[in-house]
Amino acid sequence: MKFFQYKTGLVAVAAALALTACGTMSNVSKDGTANELVWPNVDGVKFDNEQGTFPVLGAFAQVREGVTRDQLYYLLGRPHFAEGFRVKEWDYLFHFNTPGQGVNGVSTCQYKVLFDDNLIARNFYWKPVTEGSVCPDGQQNESYTLSADALFAFNRSDLSNVTSGRAELANLASHLKSRQNLTSVTVVGHTDRLGSDAYNQKLSQDRAVTIANYLAAQGVPANLLQARGAGKSQPVVQCEGSGAQLIQCLAPNRRVEINIQ
Repeated sequence: MKFFQYKTGLVAVAAALALTACGTMSNVSKDGTANELVWPNVDGVKFDNEQGTFPVLGAFAQVREGVTRDQLYYLLGRPHFAEGFRVKEWDYLFHFNTPGQGVNGVSTCQYKVLFDDNLIARNFYWKPVTEGSVCPDGQQNESYTLSADALFAFNRSDLSNVTSGRAELANLASHLKSRQNLTSVTVVGHTDRLGSDAYNQKLSQDRAVTIANYLAAQGVPANLLQARGAGKSQPVVQCEGSGAQLIQCLAPNRRVEINIQ
């Protein structure tokens, strides 16, 4: 009798999970499509301390139609919502560092994957969560921001004496070489507001050229690379004060952005 009661309890729990999932999930067809997407409430995140994760952007270059659930799990981790067993959609909550956009420079986005009846991924969708959030545009466009302070000495545009940011730059070059159907890589240099417009324009341009030349030397096709300087025209933070404290506060403005298509 006890065994029967225990088994009955498991069935009840499974049924409750199934009913819960049906009420909060999309109606996914056998080929992995849905006429209307149902997004889970972000307060329902169950994993990763109920906060979602900051994903490795390079992983999305490998996510495409035809990947298996195991492959997706390896690339992006487990889905962040408790959606039941053998479901045909996975939902994630991702955060991205986006200076000047989102909340305090962080964009928060939901990411949904739909599977066909064979549990092969077929379709992928993004949904911004917080105001001003910018989500990756499918799997085609990516954007990276590198700290100029980690790449260059103060007021310099060469990499020869600075190594703290070299590992990140090398990883980016390796990722770019692995990308398929790469059409363009735009490198944009930015400075803080200290100094004249002309000086900062030249410094930002020289730094962008340095990074573009480095990527080309690492095997990224040179004909796809473009370099330009934005000077101090696009700050992501505003700071007051003077001296070392001001220089430190303005650090996020000293950056190099790499936009990939």
